[in-house]
Amino acid sequence: MSPEGFRAWRKQMGLKQKDAADRLGLKKRMVQYYEKGERNGVPVSIPKAVRLACYAITNGIDDFDGKHVTHVSEDQITQD
Repeated sequence: MSPEGFRAWRKQMGLKQKDAADRLGLKKRMVQYYEKGERNGVPVSIPKAVRLACYAITNGIDDFDGKHVTHVSEDQITQD
């Protein structure tokens, strides 16, 4: 996933950076680094776990405890 693809995913989901960070279990600053593609001039790649979490959220999965799936409810999605 490229920085542009990550930003496009977030916007497609209707999430602000803070909301995306909360849903992905990240700090808002990491979302900003992923969207920029760098941190202090050093390239930053989006980890596989984050890419998979984006896929899960896109498909209505909010959490997984190893046995049970928690689905995303419509009121959890924030419109920009």
